[in-house]
Formats: sequence, structure tokens, C-alpha cells
Amino acid sequence: MSLRHALSVSALALAFAQLAYVPAHAQDVARTEQGNRVSENVPAISPELLERLNRYQNTRGAGFAGWTHDGCVLIGTRFAETTQAHRVCQPLGMREQLTFYPEPVNRLTAAPGGLNGFVFGKDVGGNEFWQLHWFDLASRQVSLLTDGKSRNDGPLFSHDGKQLAYSSTVRNGKDTDVWVMDFATRKPRAVVTEGGSWDAADFSPDGKQLLVSKFVSASETYPGLVDLQTGKLEMFPVDGGKAAISDFRFAKDGRAVYFVSDEPIDGKAQEFTSLRRHDLSNHKMQVLSADIPWDVGGVSLSQDGKHLLFVSNEDGISKLHVLSLPDHKPVKLPELPIGVIGGVDFSPDGKRIAVSINTATSPSDVYVIDLGSRQLARWTRSEVGGLDSSQFVTPTLVRYPTFDQLDGKPRTIPAFYYKPANVPAGKKLPVVIQIHGGPEGQAQPTFNATAQFLANELGVAVLVPNVRGSSGYGRTYLGLDNAEKREDSVKDIGSLLDWIAKQPELDAQRVGVHGGSYGGYMVLASLMHYSDRIRAGVDIVGISDFTTFLNNTEAYRRDLRRAEYGDERVPEMKAVFDRISPLKNAGKIRSPLFVAQGKNDPRVPYTEAEQIVKAVRGNGQPVWFLMFNDEGHGFQKKANADYFSAATMEFWRQHLIGK
Repeated sequence: MSLRHALSVSALALAFAQLAYVPAHAQDVARTEQGNRVSENVPAISPELLERLNRYQNTRGAGFAGWTHDGCVLIGTRFAETTQAHRVCQPLGMREQLTFYPEPVNRLTAAPGGLNGFVFGKDVGGNEFWQLHWFDLASRQVSLLTDGKSRNDGPLFSHDGKQLAYSSTVRNGKDTDVWVMDFATRKPRAVVTEGGSWDAADFSPDGKQLLVSKFVSASETYPGLVDLQTGKLEMFPVDGGKAAISDFRFAKDGRAVYFVSDEPIDGKAQEFTSLRRHDLSNHKMQVLSADIPWDVGGVSLSQDGKHLLFVSNEDGISKLHVLSLPDHKPVKLPELPIGVIGGVDFSPDGKRIAVSINTATSPSDVYVIDLGSRQLARWTRSEVGGLDSSQFVTPTLVRYPTFDQLDGKPRTIPAFYYKPANVPAGKKLPVVIQIHGGPEGQAQPTFNATAQFLANELGVAVLVPNVRGSSGYGRTYLGLDNAEKREDSVKDIGSLLDWIAKQPELDAQRVGVHGGSYGGYMVLASLMHYSDRIRAGVDIVGISDFTTFLNNTEAYRRDLRRAEYGDERVPEMKAVFDRISPLKNAGKIRSPLFVAQGKNDPRVPYTEAEQIVKAVRGNGQPVWFLMFNDEGHGFQKKANADYFSAATMEFWRQHLIGK
């Protein structure tokens, strides 16, 4: 969870002064309810800390979401409480805000062809049951496209703008089907109802066919093609029977498809995904990124059919590649800032590329590349709270040995290390380990206001590891924590504690762990195994017991999670879950704990937080608890995110750093 934005110090001080304490059922637990915020044992945050934190919380970024028909870029950014849609029409031009909702908007999708507008998604209180809406740029009117109840995602226009495909749970609330809407009449029809989780990938140039895929897990996807006139679904063969396949795109002439896959090549298994082209007439396959030994993705083709772009993920750093068509020769690009690429796409005329780039020392901003002149122009410059960004810490990539071996040598785990500057000789720094979620996610060197504040203001070193099970390091690495191997990723944290103890500048007696979602489980599991070596932990929307989690997570995602974690209905797997459950081992957690949760979380239900708080407190351990009734899987509203960030820093000051 990154630090973002802030209320003024005076407003927060006034809010704290107005808190009314209500006795909770648990002994010696003070429950505070103010608006949508519920907290237990969270003390007042010192005004001095709030003042220092304020500017870090007022950083914000701008993410590219698409090109409008008039050559402007559509972006998502925040100027009040939540991220909203904005339009920018020239380099460093005015950001015109288009949507004004108390809830954040997302899934921004600019319409092609003669349509003048965009589709966006919006949920209620973070429940992730997104409803798709149409924003007409000419009239500035908004209309609801979906039923107002189901979960809708992945809006995708046909190339002429006459059809809109999207995925929805409207049929039975459990399966995610693919629907296609005639955009003139706004009448939708289901085109894939096979069961499971399906998405639309691309329309054929003539709009008569639709590429779709069934997602099972991060390493298992099944692609297919729907004839929109007959309704026939034809599944493509998957070499090796099982593979990670994504980014299906039709060639301009419709005679070939481009896609990303880790299927075997010439019978040889592949660790990483590569960009491929499949000729539909002769079934000839070309590998277009064979020289890149990393995962690729983010494929897009220009509407004029002259260029193709894709992005490689090289040890956490993004690199943009452009190929000319049909010869697939590399196109020289201007030098881009070193960082992580978010949204990227060609302009409607195919002559420019807009790309959002996030670096370790600056939030996301949008840049535009002119392919003819190879010139780079910056279109947005987001705020960093008035801070001097040259003083931000740039993390270094380190690799530490873990408990097992690879090719006869100790396996190493990558981690990004934020080290405070100007550390006096002989001074040992407290450490916070930030563990990403997923578990198939990947920590990358993006702008991290939390890490910057800890390093620059509190003198805390931050380590962000990519333990086994993380994406970006190959198929084998991704599967090293599956099912009964779940705790091997926890052992990687134990090995990081060993590494910390060997670093002369780090204080192995003052180490904290911090993580959200699956990273929250990792926090609890690390405290379960290493409470004697970890001073304190912050668990955000974390899993506390895999069996209760799988029983209570929303129906549409239950089987997806079973594919990763294991099936609790199988007695052998249930026994593994019981053995590794932080809830069932709460007596082993002997360090101060802070648990934060969104009441409307559809992924990790709030009951996961409540039960671990009760269990750890039952063993006499101190626990801070914070819940927002208007949030889901994380905190998207500015005031909520600010309060949580401030409370976290107060927790570290009291339980990690010392007065």
C-alpha cells in the first residue's frame, strides 16, 4: 500500500479531537467509530508526524488510458479524494477533469471510429462489482451500460466502434462470461457461457470474429475464437497442454494473429513468455522476441497496420519495443526514463505512441513518442508534494541466498533495497520488509512514497523482495510456492532475515514486516515463524486462514484461487492449510501487530481480519485494528489512505524505531 495524499494537519488534528470512544466487547480494547472508520487501540497520531508526512501523502501520478478521436490523451489521476478521468490535449497542457465521483473510476477505454467518448467502470465502496458507463464527450452526458448489479470488466471496442465486448457475472453470479453489445442499440448478448473466467481479447478487423481466453491461473490460459454470426466457439490447441497465453491481437488483414505465450518452441520448454505470430492460412508460427530472455506483454498494433509494440520486463524494469510491419524490423526509439511502463498505445493515426512511465523517484507520468522524428515529449508532470525529488532514494537491486539450491548453487532471491542517505558511521538502521501480494505479483522499482518517507524522514531501510512464486522470473520460479509448497516462500523471508543480520549498516534486532493481500498472509506467517527475529508487523487485507478464505471469498473467484493455493475440499490439502494457518497458530505470533481492512473486500473478506485480531489478542498480544466501511481490497479514498499511512508510521515509531 503506497502513501498518497493528505488532509491538512489542522483538519486531522480537529478530527482526532472529536473522536468518541466506545467500549468494545473485548476486554481493554477501545473501539473508535468515526464516519466510515472503525479502529481499535489505534492511538492519536502526533501532530509533528502528520506535518512531516503531509507532503509525501500529496504525491500523485497520471496513468495513460487511451487516445480520444481528436488526438488528446485520456488519463486517470486524482485531484480530490479519488482517481477520476481527465483529458490532456498537448504537452504539459491543462488536465481537464471529466468525471466527478466520490468513488474512483477505472477501466477507462477510449472509443475508436466516429465515436466521441469513452467507457469507464465504477463500483461502490470498493466492492469491485464494477458497472460500465459511457461518457459522451460531445454532450458530456453519462449513461449506464450494464445492469447495475453484476461484476463487469474488460471493456473492448470493435475497431469500428460498433460493438463493445466485456466480461460479466450477470448470468449466474459465479461464472464470468463474455458479452457483446451492439453499441447503437445498447443491446447485449452473451457469446461465451462455457463456465469459468473468460475475457475478450480482440475483434477481427471486419468485426465478425472475437478472440477470447479462459483464465485458470497465472500459468494456465486457454485461447479461442468466437464466430459472432454463428456463435461457434473454436478453442486453439495449446502446445504442451498447458501454458500462459495472453495479448491475442489480429493482424490488420485478419490473416494472422499475434500473441504472447510460454508454450514449448521446437519441443523445448520455455521459462519466459515470448511474442509470436501465427499465420491462420498455413499455421506457420514465428517467434518475434526470441532474443529477449524475459517475459514480454502489452502488445498493441497501430490502426494503420504499420507498426506493432510490446513491452519486456527485464529484472523488474520495463523496455518498450516497436516493430515495423509486415517485416517485423525493430524501430529505433528515443531514450525513455528508466522505470516501469503502465498504459501504452498508438494514436489513432498510428504516428505517435503514448506511454505512462513510473520511476523509483517519480510517480507515473505520460510521455508521447513521435515515430517519424523519434522525439519524446512529456505530456504530464505530476506533483510530488512540493518535495525535492532529487533527494529521493533510488533503490538498488540485491540478491540474497535462500535455503535451497539451483544447479548446485544456493538459489538467490531478488530484492529492491532503499537505503537512507548519509548514514553516520557505526549507526545501525531499523528495517521494514515490504512483501507484495498476488502471490503471482512482482515488486518493481516504482515510486513508493512509503519507502521514501521511511528512508528520508524516519531513517529506516526498506527491503522489497520478490520471493518465490513472484512473476517475472520464469515459469519454474512462479510455481515454487504452489499448494503444499506454500511455506517455502515464507522461508525466503527467513533467509532475508539472515542476510540482514550480515549487513553492517542494518539492525537485525529492529526488523518489521509489511504486506497486503497475499502479502498480508506473508506478514502473519513470518510472525508465526520468526517472532523472535521480527519486532512488529502490518497486515493489510491479508489472508489469515486459507480454508476460511476460500469458503468466503466471492464465488466468481473461488476456483481461480483454488488453482493457486490448493483445494480445501481435498482432505490432504485441508491438512496443509491447517498446518500453515496463522489463525490456527496465533499463539506463535508474539510481536505487536497492526491489522487493516476494507469492510467491502470481495477478495479477502473482512472476517479474515477480525478472526486473526481476536485470536492474537486472545494470547495476550497487543493488536491495532483499523477498518473502513467504504473500502474494499485496499484503500482508494484519499482521507482513508492518509489516515492508514499516518497510523502505520505511528505504529513503526512505537514498535520498531523507538521513541
